[in-house]
Amino acid sequence: MNKTYVAKKEDIKKQWYLVDAKDKILGRLAAKVAVILRGKHKVIFTPHMDTGDGVIVINAAKIRVTGRKLKQKVYRRYSGYPGGLREVPLEALLEKRPTQVITLAIQRMLPGGPLGRDMIKKLKVYADDKHVHKAQNPIVLEI
Repeated sequence: MNKTYVAKKEDIKKQWYLVDAKDKILGRLAAKVAVILRGKHKVIFTPHMDTGDGVIVINAAKIRVTGRKLKQKVYRRYSGYPGGLREVPLEALLEKRPTQVITLAIQRMLPGGPLGRDMIKKLKVYADDKHVHKAQNPIVLEI
């Protein structure tokens, strides 16, 4: 009879990865980073636990998108008040806050609820190639 493995706290080993987003496609990058944050690349993956690793993304301002997404893709948020819908096209958001573009893409690929909120805390995104996480000894990850 086969038994299902469930990871324990002492089995989980955390690692940090460094990803360079320069000239990478936004969706493909976000999908691969979400897998690492979730922990699906590990053999000890357990759906209800945070078995994932931390990811540092640099050069967020230099990502690419395919097709006409730069003009057509729109990010919406709603304040809850009448007339409180705010829409920002991808092009404007990339100029103003390029880190938020990658963060939102990855966050929307993670589970909702407390588990997803814990996972997104292990994501650090920087617009240029400088970061302050040298002490974590990140492994460079080619995507």
